[in-house]
Amino acid sequence: MSHTKTNKDQLLARVRRIAGQVSAIEKAIAGEAGCAVVLHQVAGVRGAVLGLMDELIEDHLREHVARPGLSDELRAEAADELIAAVRRYAR
Repeated sequence: MSHTKTNKDQLLARVRRIAGQVSAIEKAIAGEAGCAVVLHQVAGVRGAVLGLMDELIEDHLREHVARPGLSDELRAEAADELIAAVRRYAR
């Protein structure tokens, strides 16, 4: 995925923020924080992961499906990859 190389620093920063959020959930549970606190933290992680997935899907579509000059075979392969990823994610 060449587009991940282009946005590598931004993507890694997002992933690191998500890792920090997950770590905060672990600390909250270990520290016996209230349910509402943990639920809000989990909701924040879910939103962050959804945002990351949205960005990756958009980049994949633009780079591997909608980019002018790609062969029909490459477009079909990229579309199949995306469909498989979305199906797995939607479970």
